[in-house]
Amino acid sequence: MKTKKFLLPESEIPTQWYNIQAEMPNKPMPLLNPLTKQAVTAEDLYPIFCRECANQELDQTHAWIDIPDQVRQLYANYRVTPLVRAYGLEKALDTPAHIYFKNESVSPAGSHKLNSALAQAYYAKEQGITNLTTETGAGQWGGALSYATKMFGIDCAVYMVKVSYEQKPYRRSIMQCFGATVTPSPSMSTRAGKDIITRDPNYQGSLGTAISEAIELATTTPNCRYALGSVLNHVSLHQTVIGLEAEKQMELAGEYPDIVVACFGGGSNFSGMAFPFMRHNFTGKTKTRFIAAEPAACPKLTKGRFEYDFGDEAGYTPLLPMFTLGHKFKPSSIHAGGLRYHGAGVIVSQLLKDGFMEAVDIDQVESFNAGVLFARSEGIIPAPESCHAIAATIREALKCKVEGTSRNILFNLSGHGFVDMASYDSYLSGDMQAYHISDDELEKFHSHSIVAGGLEEMS
Repeated sequence: MKTKKFLLPESEIPTQWYNIQAEMPNKPMPLLNPLTKQAVTAEDLYPIFCRECANQELDQTHAWIDIPDQVRQLYANYRVTPLVRAYGLEKALDTPAHIYFKNESVSPAGSHKLNSALAQAYYAKEQGITNLTTETGAGQWGGALSYATKMFGIDCAVYMVKVSYEQKPYRRSIMQCFGATVTPSPSMSTRAGKDIITRDPNYQGSLGTAISEAIELATTTPNCRYALGSVLNHVSLHQTVIGLEAEKQMELAGEYPDIVVACFGGGSNFSGMAFPFMRHNFTGKTKTRFIAAEPAACPKLTKGRFEYDFGDEAGYTPLLPMFTLGHKFKPSSIHAGGLRYHGAGVIVSQLLKDGFMEAVDIDQVESFNAGVLFARSEGIIPAPESCHAIAATIREALKCKVEGTSRNILFNLSGHGFVDMASYDSYLSGDMQAYHISDDELEKFHSHSIVAGGLEEMS
């Protein structure tokens, strides 16, 4: 009988995270203070983030960073997560490709987001922080941080993008079950929210807007800090437990990935899966392809510009060197709320610029086609975000069929869709639209660029 799951014992949970910044051929350009245009220091970030996360954010020296014992003990509640050979999907596609997926949906929060949430809550508790604020798009990150803060006895306030707050009420309920306060964003509770509502009373929100509100609350509340669920370097660092485990599990399967795929919003789950494998490409040991699958409605990697931009709409963050659609970008109300972000993390942006990875954009109808096929062949209903990775995997698997070649494709199933069934209702009823954004619309938002003409002159 064929082996479908490749499991490792709890003792194989990684003891260190992998910091790709230390080994990149070209390190990311610095974050800049928007007022002085000088490189940001860790001390500059201390008022926003807990100290250890700020230090990890700018660490370009240490390739391996120890995972605290208490975090690793909490990881053991759900890690090591399964690596699964998708025989059912292979059969449905009639492809010679070997398809594997890392199942991060088995965490208590239902997604990979808990890998960083536990770490950030731990560091906050160690520092004596009593409150954490954050944003959330689809609600996966908000649910994860709500759970993590409850584990460490910290209060949590979540600004949830308004369209997702209305589309995904059960994700809101998950956060509230774990004791978090959840506010639809934009709101009237912050200056940033009030300004945005004044300009556009019917605006349904974006991750950039929710980030602005969460940062404002963090910086105006005593003993409070902000925790981010994607984009930043320390978040990508914490997620590398995914790929580090997958490396060992692929060894159990007796194969190595030719292609690694993950969906892409800000970069957390893509980084977590790809970076541990990518380090071998740096040395020439392997030639794995890495594909980030983003929504056609929010195509920062495929159609964005590489330039300094704010990570939020109000301009509270440092300037980040990244592929961006402009921090004023207003994404369509697609169901993959976790991917509706205007920019990409600075590490991923540099890697894309240097040719170490690829990006594809996929409309939400194609992504749900893929998600339903996956559900019917593998028995797991994927999150709308994860559907994009499945769609990109199917594209590659069908290429193998046409070419008559067998390749090993590994993708990250970043979360389940059991509380996203309203989006599946929309798809199954035929009401779902395949959103694309025109070049004229993109140009309108690019007019908010911070550095005209990109970053080439600053490289």
